[in-house]
Amino acid sequence: MLEAIAHVLPVSLAMAISTVPIMATILILLSPNRKRSAVPFLIGTVVGLALVVTLTTLGARAIPTPRFDRQPDVALGIAEILVGLALIAFGVFRFRRSLRNPEYTMPRWLSAVSSFGPWSSLGVALALNVRPKAILLATAAGLNIRGAELSAGESAAVIAVYTIISASSVAVPIVLTLIAPDRMTPRIVRMREWMVRNNGAVTAVIVLLIGVVVFGYGLESVS
Repeated sequence: MLEAIAHVLPVSLAMAISTVPIMATILILLSPNRKRSAVPFLIGTVVGLALVVTLTTLGARAIPTPRFDRQPDVALGIAEILVGLALIAFGVFRFRRSLRNPEYTMPRWLSAVSSFGPWSSLGVALALNVRPKAILLATAAGLNIRGAELSAGESAAVIAVYTIISASSVAVPIVLTLIAPDRMTPRIVRMREWMVRNNGAVTAVIVLLIGVVVFGYGLESVS
């Protein structure tokens, strides 16, 4: 199980630094609705992450296993190679876009998050987990869990680790801001400014590296 956690760790870290959930969190925390909307957004984030990675793990279990222990797990390896290539392509695309537009361009719908109430915030948080990048990363985690051949309890533990780490970039600012809003608000503002300047390129590079890692896992499985 520890090996599975080690494989899932970089994927969950890449998920944790996703631009859109962090920006949505910042906008909610800087809005007048933060006391009503921040906790529902956090709940939706955690539930969405756990649900998607659970579904991808269950889907990965449908991949045929080798008949003999010493045979390479070709089907799993091919799946990991495809997911790795998709992540690499996504990373290259994001990096090229960050070069054309150095500052993060906020989508119109995201700008409206600050006016959302509790139920809308919950729904948006759930929906953010079905973005292409989120699904690819969850699929990579699910394939790693499938490859480790864990029991149901061990798989649940790895899924919990993935969910906790992935949600940390949303959970930590929300909890700290609700506890000490006066101290955290200036830091949230600085975080927003930093992300506008840098996060596009940083996210692209990390996703690209994760894609290479997953691709390497795939090559290892088929060899």
